[in-house]
Amino acid sequence: MKILFATSEAHPIIKTGGLADVCGSLPNAYQKLKHKVRLVMPAYGDVWDKVTNVSQIADFNLESCGRNLHVRIHKATATGIDVPIWLVDIPELFYRPGNPYLAPDGKDWWDNGERFGVFAKVVAEIAMDRVGLKWQPDVVQANDWQTGLVPAWLSLESNRPKTVFTIHNMAYAGLFPKSLFDGLGLPSDWWEPEKGVEFYHNLSMLKAGIQMADVVTTVSPTYAKEITYPEFAYGLEGLLIQRAEQGRLVGILNGIDQTVWNPKTDPMILRNYSVEKGRVAAKKLNKKDMLGFWDCTLDEEHSADPVIGFVGRLVPQKGIDLILDVLPEVLAETSARFVIVGTGESHTEYALTELSHQYPERLLVYIGYSEMLAHKVEAGADMFLMPSRFEPCGLNQLYSLTYGTPPIVHSTGGLADTVVNATDKNLAMATATGFVFFDPSRHALKSTLLHAIHLYGKKRTWQKIQKSAMQQDFGWTKSAEQYLNLFKTL
Repeated sequence: MKILFATSEAHPIIKTGGLADVCGSLPNAYQKLKHKVRLVMPAYGDVWDKVTNVSQIADFNLESCGRNLHVRIHKATATGIDVPIWLVDIPELFYRPGNPYLAPDGKDWWDNGERFGVFAKVVAEIAMDRVGLKWQPDVVQANDWQTGLVPAWLSLESNRPKTVFTIHNMAYAGLFPKSLFDGLGLPSDWWEPEKGVEFYHNLSMLKAGIQMADVVTTVSPTYAKEITYPEFAYGLEGLLIQRAEQGRLVGILNGIDQTVWNPKTDPMILRNYSVEKGRVAAKKLNKKDMLGFWDCTLDEEHSADPVIGFVGRLVPQKGIDLILDVLPEVLAETSARFVIVGTGESHTEYALTELSHQYPERLLVYIGYSEMLAHKVEAGADMFLMPSRFEPCGLNQLYSLTYGTPPIVHSTGGLADTVVNATDKNLAMATATGFVFFDPSRHALKSTLLHAIHLYGKKRTWQKIQKSAMQQDFGWTKSAEQYLNLFKTL
């Protein structure tokens, strides 16, 4: 098959979150399974430093929002991405430094609607082979609201490729005013709520993708069910229930890039290890190395104390408020240490920093994001904390399982699909891989933390949990095969 993969970000070219990790890895998996893939994304200002072998392959004009835009398509390569990259170069829309969506003041770029509406139009033109590339895909896979209009534009065409719209997070809808709908030249009969793209007097690019794609996918089976419930659907439950009943809503679990996240080969950790070799000794050395980042020593007296890690955004979705609520009690009642790496709401950053001053040897906080530190925490922590209120798939729990760092998770989305709770029954069957709580409350989180800390003291039991976790395979091949089988049914 020929697959055109459209995204607004892809690691290692540009990244703001998990979307980039997925979109930098899944196309590679398709190619390894012998399919022809092209990755298409905007040519942001910071992209040019990350790509090589750049050559212009198309040059055309596009009318949109009352102006004539000059569009160039450049072919490029990048380390870590095995497929050809097609960069959509429209300088007045994309040649800006920094974050792809946010201006330097931290607010959305004022013209994001036009930027991604036009990008979607360009992707549709490429998909219809109207820009001189002599290449038409069989399937176009679009990702999240930024590409939601791709299936919409293509739905107007005859002899078009099939379209798949993948939802990575329902929380971001891509809402814009009617003036953008008119400026983009979308069909006037789409401005209605039932079969169109109008959503409470706004254009919803997310709704456009769900409404117009041949099939909608999400990034875990449980999240595919959850988004048909009002609390997860953000007002689109009616449409999503309809898609589910039509068999056009499918959950496929994300994978992880095992060339990047692999304790056997990870260059960012002090000591490599595997499930078969050196796990126990290496994790002790990696723990010491991780704590050393904060100039915190690991002496003999405290070497048996568990270290619990958290890496993520410091926002309520990730359950950071629950963590803050239970931290003082758990620190008082146990000998556990906590390592927290992330950035988010300023009041949360302040509260964590203040608490770390009260417990300088027990609560170690880094405000910001560091790829190297994220790897060190996965390899050096004894367990990983991920009490998200909702989590479409989640990647950190997959990294934690791979690194033998049993995750503590709330049963939602991909967390429910990937972590097997350490109940007596699952421990006896040697299937337990972590710790799961079912109510997003401080009481449930605290009791699960205490249970995990208790089992950490039982070394043979703990090593069984570690081993079961590390024996799971979360590589992309299985997920890519599921997508490809779905494409074939289209």
